[in-house]
Amino acid sequence: MPGIHFLDVTNRDGVQTARVNLSKFGKTMVNFYLGKLGVAQSELGFPFLFHEEPYIRANLALVKAGAFGSLRLSGWTRALAGDVERALPLGLKHLNLSISTSDQMIQHKFRGRLDRDAVIREMTAATRAARQGGAETVGVNAEDGSRTDDGYLLEFAQAAREAGADRVRYCDTIGGDTPERIRERFAKLAGAVGIPVETHCHNDLGMAVANSVAGALGDLDAGQDAWVNTCVNGIGERAGNADLVSCILAFQHAFALAGRVQIADSIDLSWARRFALWASDAVGQPLPLGQPGVGRNAFSHESGIHADGALKDRHNYELYDDDTLGPFPHDWANREGRVVLTGEYGGKAGFRHVMDGLGVPVTPADEDLVFKLVQLSNAATGRPLHDDELRLLASYPHELALLYPGSGLI
Repeated sequence: MPGIHFLDVTNRDGVQTARVNLSKFGKTMVNFYLGKLGVAQSELGFPFLFHEEPYIRANLALVKAGAFGSLRLSGWTRALAGDVERALPLGLKHLNLSISTSDQMIQHKFRGRLDRDAVIREMTAATRAARQGGAETVGVNAEDGSRTDDGYLLEFAQAAREAGADRVRYCDTIGGDTPERIRERFAKLAGAVGIPVETHCHNDLGMAVANSVAGALGDLDAGQDAWVNTCVNGIGERAGNADLVSCILAFQHAFALAGRVQIADSIDLSWARRFALWASDAVGQPLPLGQPGVGRNAFSHESGIHADGALKDRHNYELYDDDTLGPFPHDWANREGRVVLTGEYGGKAGFRHVMDGLGVPVTPADEDLVFKLVQLSNAATGRPLHDDELRLLASYPHELALLYPGSGLI
């Protein structure tokens, strides 16, 4: 039976959110939480950019050390052979290659530099370069796929498959698609090409989750696995991308329980609140009170009818159980009143006090390294470190030291 997989793009598309910044350590924490949630793959960033290289090397080392569970890391490049050739030496085994396909983009973005034939030539050359360079999986992105006509989209997808692509990403780049249309297009395209069509939906009309779910159902209609792109808390350019937790909940409770779909990833939503609230703090975007599943009002009742019904049986007014989302975090750094913290300007006494208080073991041989990593990571994030961050630093100090080349740690 075909299944649903999640490919989260927080570390690539999400970090492109205007007025938002996420440190390389922060991007590492995204991968940590995605691994805990059981997501299949993280699009970790841009391997052709010089400032991503230390972060990518560190995260590949963390994968090897088992820090992210079964999470796969993939890089995003333009569908240019040169970008691919610059990315491969880092050791990434999974790549997504992107190029615009709509007439709007070809005419008004490329402005004569590329036509339809050239787009396919560039894409197939890049795909072959990735395969020849040892990539285990290759996804090809049709940017502005929702505004690309059916005939050319099919030609593009067939060429991608023949060049070695495992999936084609259909990008609703401007967020203008509708659930009915996208499901029909996915079913036709996936059925004709014989490989999964991956959803990538923006939220300009507030339908990114609905469109992602509908597109995935189109894949299943065609007998193909579905790959769904998401971002934590729905962040992303303009109005954002499809929210990770909302998509998981939709498949779990609107479809999976009726036996209509199967989530192929081993999802553990008990980490959902910790991830969502960490991300809200890390990117400086308050989490809406009504955010599905993880907002502080997601299970709150006040009106008389609702409160009465919920007190009698919570299932009268709740679709799924509150405890499946995990606990709201109560981090050391958020304690009120007298508290000793550890960070950029802290000393060893404060560091030991916090780590001992959290029950985080630090081996004597690694104490200096972990202490310095705490200082550097606090400086990089510009905020107090969360408990999960301190635990990760203490657990994998040698891999995380790769984040900070030139610091004397390695």
